[in-house]
This record gives sequence, structure tokens and C-alpha cells, in this order.
Amino acid sequence: MNTHTLSILVSNKPGVLTRIAALFSRRGFNIQSLAVGPTERDQVSRMTVVAQVEDDAALEQIVKQLNKLIEVRKVLELGPSAVLREMMLVKVRADVGTRSQVIDVVSLFRGKAVDVSADTITIEATGSQEKLTALLEMLTPHGVIELVQSGQVALGRGAKVLAEKSK
Repeated sequence: MNTHTLSILVSNKPGVLTRIAALFSRRGFNIQSLAVGPTERDQVSRMTVVAQVEDDAALEQIVKQLNKLIEVRKVLELGPSAVLREMMLVKVRADVGTRSQVIDVVSLFRGKAVDVSADTITIEATGSQEKLTALLEMLTPHGVIELVQSGQVALGRGAKVLAEKSK
């Protein structure tokens, strides 16, 4: 199975997420990552869906079925050149003796400390999945207490715009 990233412009209405997730489920494809948020226009949201799809024919079928949904305004498959980012918050054990070591590791990955207590530090980091995985590997020896990671968000590079179709 191949991993594909779809950027989908949808009407900002209740139930749209359910219909799109159900479409993937009915076809038997696992959604690896899903992020939904507002766009520059109030009535439109952008969904970034990362899914494992068997082959190009199956991907083409999903795109066609997505385009049939009334709420879907535009679907675009983003290639490897797209700008892809995730965000991670991770709470790590860090007492007075180890706090500087944790902060040094975090600064190497261009992350930042967003909360510090007597025995923990909470870190925010953004980047590619590979970068966040590498950061987590470096922080694990210190003791990860809690972790949350966003779904992937993506945009095409350059002047290419995901213009919506008129419905």
C-alpha cells in the first residue's frame, strides 16, 4: 500500500467530516492522519487526509467519490514536494539537574519549552514526521510523561493554488 496526502476544500458545515471519513472506511482504507481547519474564507474548511491506498486506481476512485459529495469543493493530491508539517506537545521529566540537557536537545530541533514545573518540562515542536520522531527518540531517555501529536497539515509549494470548483 502507498501513502497519499489529499488536500480537500469542503463547505464548513456539520457532518462533512463524518461523510468523508465514512467514504474511506467503506472502501477499506485506513486514514493515518486527519487535520481539519479553517481557511482564508469563513465558509470553507481545509481537510488534510493522509491515507494508505492500494494503488493509483483505488486513489482515483476515492477522489471521484469525494468529488461527488455536495460539500466537497475541490480535491488535490499533494506530491512529495508539498510543505508538510505536524505539531507535537510532549511533557518530559526534567528536574534541576537534567533540565538544561532537555532544553539543549529541544533547541537542536528548533522546539521550545512552553511550560516548566519543578519536575517536568512541556515542549512544543513542529516539523516533518521524521523530525518529530527523531526528537522523541532523544527525549525518551529522560522519561516521556505525556504526548500529543497533531495530524499532518499540508500545502502545495509555490504559486499553485487549490482553487475550488463552483457548486
